[in-house]
Amino acid sequence: MIILQIGLLGKANVGKSTFFSAATETPVASGNFPFTTIEPNVGIAYVKAECACKHFKIQHENELCVNGTRFIPIKLIDVAGLVPGAHEGKGLGNQFLDDARQAEVLIHVVDIAGTTDIQGQPVPVGTHDPLEDIEFVQDEFDQWFTDILKREWDKITREIDQKRAKLTDGITKRFTGLGIKDYQVHEILQKLGFVSRNPKEWNDLDIQTFVKELRRKTKPMIIAANKADLCQDFNILKKIPDTVIPCSAETELLLRKASKSGIINYSSGDDNFTLIEGKEILPPQQNALNLVRSVFSKIPSTGIQKILNTAIFDSLKLIVVYPVEDETKLTNKDGVILPDTKLLPQDSTAKDLAGLIHADIAKGFLHAIDCKTKQRISGDQKLKHGDVIKIVSTLSRG
Repeated sequence: MIILQIGLLGKANVGKSTFFSAATETPVASGNFPFTTIEPNVGIAYVKAECACKHFKIQHENELCVNGTRFIPIKLIDVAGLVPGAHEGKGLGNQFLDDARQAEVLIHVVDIAGTTDIQGQPVPVGTHDPLEDIEFVQDEFDQWFTDILKREWDKITREIDQKRAKLTDGITKRFTGLGIKDYQVHEILQKLGFVSRNPKEWNDLDIQTFVKELRRKTKPMIIAANKADLCQDFNILKKIPDTVIPCSAETELLLRKASKSGIINYSSGDDNFTLIEGKEILPPQQNALNLVRSVFSKIPSTGIQKILNTAIFDSLKLIVVYPVEDETKLTNKDGVILPDTKLLPQDSTAKDLAGLIHADIAKGFLHAIDCKTKQRISGDQKLKHGDVIKIVSTLSRG
């Protein structure tokens, strides 16, 4: 099963590991000092969407559907803390960049309250500028991209001179390890008007401009403004040009633990929680829940679920599709109702879905059936968010 990967990044000691634990319910080492995370932590988090069972007004037993809300698994990787000069190998830089390279989208966890300096050391609230952290992390990625391209630039120009490669192909080849596709490179070259320019005429500024656009296109970044409950001036959020969402990872982790222990009713993304009647609450637990209520008075939710959903549905612009094998019962061959979900890019077709399920099914593709309309659709029919689709193929899975 292919699961999308989200990279969780940022400088040391901003709450990445707490974010990871809250999102995946996986315990990891955390501490108030840099490089608590040395080896990358990998876990499964979930984005949420309305389940197709609501459309059909049916009930079904699936642990990933809770009261008509479908939980779709994604992979979350929390990599080692980043320090200035990582692209030169400082700190754990080389390992960090290697761990993050295959992520489809990046969540940059920032201490928006300014309680840690650039190296991740604790400082009084509000004494460090979080905008500096945002700039340095983006600069590290840009420098990394720049170094990759500059190392090979002379070779690229020779290949083009000798008619052995085109500019798009030459650049794409150098970034294949980062999962960058040729159409993405071509779009950036067109946008900047560089398609017809001789690469020998490019200067350092041209390369820097290109790699910045390439990084924005291929590694979209969401700013998780963590410790927002401690932030003294929310006007700082208006100064951040990227997608930014206030959050409190520590509060989300507390709520999930309280929910798991049966003290409260809470689902990630909710703007409140309710106590479970008849459940004894100890004074320390009550104090913690009072603290949560004070957090919700400052920010509308913990922000964790909103950040994950924004990464998948807004930054990557993916849709949820439900493949089934029986269009009347909405089941797989084992009789499980709405058993699976697939995340596909917007404008994906029925045949794209077939290929995602199995190469053989795509190879023998005949047509598909839209289970909501009961209509037969062709292979080039574009799918919509929430579609339930049966693929008809001459070949079954190998």
